Amino acid sequence: MTKQTGLGMNCYVSGYDLSGDVGSIKSISGGNKPLEVTGIDKSAPERLGGLRDGAVNFSSWFNPSAGQAHPVLSALPTADVLATVTAATALGSAAVSLTGKQINYDGDRKDDGSLAFDVNALANGFGLEWGVLLTAGKRTDTGATNGTAVDLTTVSTEFGWQAYLHVFAFTGTSVTVTLEDSANNTDFLPLTGGAFTAATGVTSERLQGGRTATVRRYVRAVTSGVFNPATFAVMFVRNEVAVAF
Repeated sequence: MTKQTGLGMNCYVSGYDLSGDVGSIKSISGGNKPLEVTGIDKSAPERLGGLRDGAVNFSSWFNPSAGQAHPVLSALPTADVLATVTAATALGSAAVSLTGKQINYDGDRKDDGSLAFDVNALANGFGLEWGVLLTAGKRTDTGATNGTAVDLTTVSTEFGWQAYLHVFAFTGTSVTVTLEDSANNTDFLPLTGGAFTAATGVTSERLQGGRTATVRRYVRAVTSGVFNPATFAVMFVRNEVAVAF
């Protein structure tokens, strides 16, 4: 892989693609909050890893059209939102997601006439999670489809996984997105607990497997159900070390 710019990023919020309205990603932050436990016999701080946390802060332009930034973000829901930011829109591209609370929608009308809003989502329960896209940005299936697998390079891990789904558009009865893994990119099996709730419209969901679940080298997103079409995106996290929530 080579260095890349921030050109071509996407931003999804709870099943809505707001990429065309988001003017900048101001910050993506997360990790364990350190706890200072310095003894009186030490000459420098001692710290332990504390609670996992995370935040995504971005600026959006005013767009009052249905399904765009203003109607989605101005709702200021008290329930959790799912936010995903992608570094690019190729299969396997780096992406980051969180389940969080949207705490503001602060407008700023500048003297040049522009109107933008600052939005901050603070993680709730799980912290910030970095992973890869199992879809090339948004994927549209017109029927049951076995997606192309992403090569996670290492043979397998045994520390579980997490995944995020955004369903942007849907026509039909329902669509179920399921995660599958393989050791050889040929023989695939569903991940235990890896079936998202059947979607019948715009929706989003976070899943997680067992904390000692094995994830093999290749992972893909598979669709089933009665639909034509369904447009969605999936981000997947394979834990390289033990993770507790």
